[in-house]
Order: sequence, then C-alpha cells, then structure tokens
Amino acid sequence: MSATESALLGALQGLTEFLPISSSAHLYVVPTLLGRPYAGVAYDVALHWGTLLALLFAYARDWWTLAADALGRDVARRERARGLWVRLAVASVPAAAAGLLLEDAADAWLRSLPLQAAMLVVFGFLLWAVDRFRPPGRDEDAPGWGTCLAMGCAQALALVPGVSRSGVTITAGRAAGLSRVAAARFSFLLATPITFGAGLVKLRDLPADVPLAPLAAGMLAAAIVGVLAIRGLIRWLGRAGFGAFFAYRVAFAAIIVWRLVQR
Repeated sequence: MSATESALLGALQGLTEFLPISSSAHLYVVPTLLGRPYAGVAYDVALHWGTLLALLFAYARDWWTLAADALGRDVARRERARGLWVRLAVASVPAAAAGLLLEDAADAWLRSLPLQAAMLVVFGFLLWAVDRFRPPGRDEDAPGWGTCLAMGCAQALALVPGVSRSGVTITAGRAAGLSRVAAARFSFLLATPITFGAGLVKLRDLPADVPLAPLAAGMLAAAIVGVLAIRGLIRWLGRAGFGAFFAYRVAFAAIIVWRLVQR
C-alpha cells in the first residue's frame, strides 16, 4: 500500500470514526467496492492510533481539567473528577471484554456485507428515532452511573460492523436523557480508553515488515480529519439532528445491497 492510499484510508477512518456512520463498515466496504484489497483488521486498528490522537487533541482541555481536579485541593471538584474517572473506567469494561472474547468472530463478521447493510439501517433508524422522540435532554459534563453504564454497554455493540461506535453510544446517551451535544461529548471521552486499549492489543498483529511511511501517513491523516470531524459534528448537533446521517446510512446500505445483487 502506497503512502497516498494509506493517507486516503486514514482520512476515511478519521471521518467515519466520529460521524455516526460506522468506520468499520466503510474501511471494508469502500475498498471492496473500488476493487482494492482489504487492508486487514490490524491495519484498521493501527489507524485508530490516529483517531486516538484526534481525541486527545480535541479534548485535551477536558482531560487536563479532569486530571488537575482529581489531584486538586478543592474537595468537591476532586470527588467529582475522581468519580468521573471511575465511571469512565467501569463503562469501558463491556467493550473491552467483548473485544477480547469475540476478536476472531469480529474478523469474520467484518466480511459479511449483508450484516453490515442491515446494521447500518437498523442502528441508523434507532439513532434517528431515539433523538426524534426524546426531549431535548440535559447538558451534563459528568453523567451519572446509569447513563455511563448504558453508554458503556452500548459501546460493546460497535464490535459488529455497521453499528457505529459513536452512533450507538450517542443513541444510548440520548435515551438516558442527555442532550445531543452532551451525549456526543461523553461518547468521545468514552472512546479514548477503548481506542487506546484496542490499539495496544491489535498492534501485535501487524506484520513486522509493514512499511512505516504509509502507516505514518495513514495515522496522520486519521488524526487531522478526525479532529475536523469531531468539531464539525459538535457544531452540527448544536443546531440539527441525525436525520441526514440516517439517510446516508440507508443510501450506503442500498449501495451494498445493489453490489451484492450484481454479483
């Protein structure tokens, strides 16, 4: 894979990881539709290091504040910050456990185009419907245990391609009563530890002779586009809902089905 191809793949990863349209589906389906070979799950997760950089950059102030408050002298702020650290850690367990237990099965699911098409439509509809019929919701920087656990368990479902990690966690957050922006913000905070862990686990599967230049190009592109996608989504959700994303998911699923029929 050339550096240019890797950068394009990284840009695709950065865009689709944070928009609620499923990065895993795009990373497999788009190259397949273009007649290009699938890069492999390990390479996909390596690109997640780029999106991890995007998350850390976009929410650097939040992480710094949480760390400073957790070690600070103000008792109320210290307890609040430490409580949120604990909730983030516990909420990350379901996805981490699912990833370790179902790692081989996920590799097989990734190649099931009918499953991806179905998940794109089903979870796209859930995202739109929950947001459409729920009240505007609460703007909370530190959601309670119930909300955190709901979003953490939902995150485990993202192991199935087509679900979308950001989409399903935002859906759970909205169902639990958070506003669109608050649900998206906590979704991205929750993504940070699981993305870091997945990157560590999957790096062992990268071939020893993988070219470093293309990999670096992909990671950098994923990081840059990821930051833009995060900021763009937050601005979008400040004034609009998820109808456009649902429509896109249905259209993408239709393309997959059309390609299957053409075989």
